[in-house]
Amino acid sequence: MSFGKMNGFADIVISKRKKDAEGFATVVDEIVASVRVYREGRHGSQRWANLAAFSTATDLFRLRVIPDVDITTEHVIVCDGARYEIVSVENVKGRGMYIEVLAKKVVATSG
Repeated sequence: MSFGKMNGFADIVISKRKKDAEGFATVVDEIVASVRVYREGRHGSQRWANLAAFSTATDLFRLRVIPDVDITTEHVIVCDGARYEIVSVENVKGRGMYIEVLAKKVVATSG
């Protein structure tokens, strides 16, 4: 994976509850890291065909490993104004250089 393919930018965010002075809890997004990513939407490739049986993921993200930051399913990816819930995180080929994240796009329901 080269920087040429990693042409998108994304924020890795974690939602935390904070209480204000009056004791009311609000949810605040805290940016853990801003990174370059390669984003691939779900389509008919061989990779997605193998994942189709068990995955609800809509997008695949590849990014470089961030030192001292462990990305988990509790985090959210914000890319191009859309939010993606992380379904799974995998170390690519076990080398510790890249992370592959399967994520599901969050769509707001009206009503």
